This record gives sequence, structure tokens and C-alpha cells, in this order.
Amino acid sequence: MNILVTGGAGYIGSHTCIELLQNGYDVIVVDNLCNSKEESILRVQELTGKKLTFYKVDLLDQDNLNAILSENPVQAVIHFAGLKAVGESVNIPLQYFHNNVTGTLILLDAMKRHDIHDIVFSSSAVVYGEVNKVPITEDFPLSVINPYGRTKLMIEDILRDLSPAEPDWNMAILRYFNPVGAHPSGQIGEDPNGIPNNLMPYVAQVAVGRHPFVRVWGNDYPTPDGTGVRDYIHVVDLAGGHINALEKLNTNPGLVTYNLGTGRGYSVMEVINAFEKACQHEIPYQIMDRRAGDAAISYADPTKANLELNWSTQKTLDDMCQDAWRWQSQNPNGFS
Repeated sequence: MNILVTGGAGYIGSHTCIELLQNGYDVIVVDNLCNSKEESILRVQELTGKKLTFYKVDLLDQDNLNAILSENPVQAVIHFAGLKAVGESVNIPLQYFHNNVTGTLILLDAMKRHDIHDIVFSSSAVVYGEVNKVPITEDFPLSVINPYGRTKLMIEDILRDLSPAEPDWNMAILRYFNPVGAHPSGQIGEDPNGIPNNLMPYVAQVAVGRHPFVRVWGNDYPTPDGTGVRDYIHVVDLAGGHINALEKLNTNPGLVTYNLGTGRGYSVMEVINAFEKACQHEIPYQIMDRRAGDAAISYADPTKANLELNWSTQKTLDDMCQDAWRWQSQNPNGFS
């Protein structure tokens, strides 16, 4: 069974390619490498001992995308490709809308032309906006506070409109909470462009000496240690969820939506302490003022995915930190 993976050279995409290959799928990757490296594709093949097909193509390149689908009989698509930096999206919103939304429309049109109707879409918990209670279930109201989040919500809305209009489509929307960690081999992991936006890759870069200290945004929240609490999920657990979602699409469910998270939260200080344990040295940090819009606590209710996808997380915070440190210490400058 051939699976097209858009953005398959990226952080979550590359880990998902490993899971696909190890589960007997044939993989075709389309990635423009604007925020990923081809080296990750080479390492995926080394780790699995299996080949995949890679095309350096942008989803906005409609002609080449259609040519790829003409050359390769694809049964389903996992769609990761997209720009993903919240802060950057505020500064260049038109580029985000064009790349993420227009790219998805071109992909869906190409799929339809080639009679491909199964897609797993990489969404995000960012579509819930600022929540007032936890845990977060899939039926929470949806709202967004930045252009990146709006592109995810717009794509979800496109899929929700497409489903009743064309019932032969089967679509799974997966809302990720905070993916962290790396493959246990230390050979692939998160390699963000520039300064990381998210906590754990920043902690990892501080641990390896690329930054002087971690900025902790607020320590006066109503949480056990005063720092913000988030649901962190190991990227290998997250990648496994995509295999289960593909299997779900085989049952012709129409449109389904799932939270992928652990169902519990860890504070910023818990993450720093766990990372110190992993790297066996102190992680310097400084307390900063709260950032506007940051919630005190946010974590998923993954019950629906547990029941309907037969999926649950297996890895602990210690696993996340140990694997992230193994990746970062073996690759202090990422794939470069």
C-alpha cells in the first residue's frame, strides 16, 4: 500500500515514515525542504533498512504534484507539509495562508483527480485557542489567536465542508498537543530553523551549549510550582497514532477528529528537571514575565483516540528527555 507523505522530511513526518516503513507500507515523500533536511530521509532509510521514494517538490507546484501521483499509485495521504512558526506567522500572514491553505487545496484537487480519497491531516491543539478548563476534548469550541492557528482551522473547515458534499472521502483530523523527544537511536530528531519556539528543543540547545539559559515565562501561575503546564507527547508515540488513523480510514468512517496527547500535563520546571536528569548537568534558567495569551494549564483528553483508534501513549517524560538529549548530544548542530 503506497502512502504519500507530504512534509515527510520534517520532524514528525520523518518519524512517521519510520513507523510506516516498519509496518509494511511503501512510502512516497514530497517535501520542499524549506524547514527540513534531506539528510533525515537518508537516515530514515538507514534506520529501517528500507527504501522510500523522495521528491523535492512544493505542494504549490501543481503540475509536478499531479505528475508524481500519475507515476505512483497512491492509496492514502498523510499531510504534514506547512509552515509552522507562530511568531513568524504574525509577521508574514499572507505567506502562511498561501503556503498552508492554498497548498492543501492543490493537494486535495490532485488527490481527487487521481481517485485518492483517504487523508490524515496534521492539525494542532492550537485550534482550541485559549481554553478555560481541562482536559480538552474534541468537542471544545474552536478559536485561534494567530495566523498559523487560523491556517490549521481553515483547513479543518475545508475538510468538514468536503465530507458531506463528497461522501467517498475518508479523513482523519489529528490535533497534536506538544510533540517532543526523538527516535531512540538518536539519529533523527527535531532540528528547528533558527531559535526554537518550543520549550524542549530550546532546553536541549541550552544543554548542549548553543544558548546560555532557558527563559521561563512566568512562575506565578496557579500550578504546583507556578510555571505553565502542558501536555507533552513523545514523537514516536505521535507517529504511531498516524498508523492507527490510517487503519481507521480503512473502515470508511467519513470525517473523524482525534486529540493525540498523553492526558496529563507537565510543568516547565518538571521538564527542566527531567532534562537535567537526562543530560546529568544543570540547565540554567531565568524567570521572565508571563507572555500574553499563555494559559496556565493545557492538556488533552485522549479518550476518544484510545477507544476508537486503539491507540495510547507509552513513553514517559523521562523517555522524552533522554531521547531528545541523545539526539541533541549526538547532533549538536542538528542535521547540518
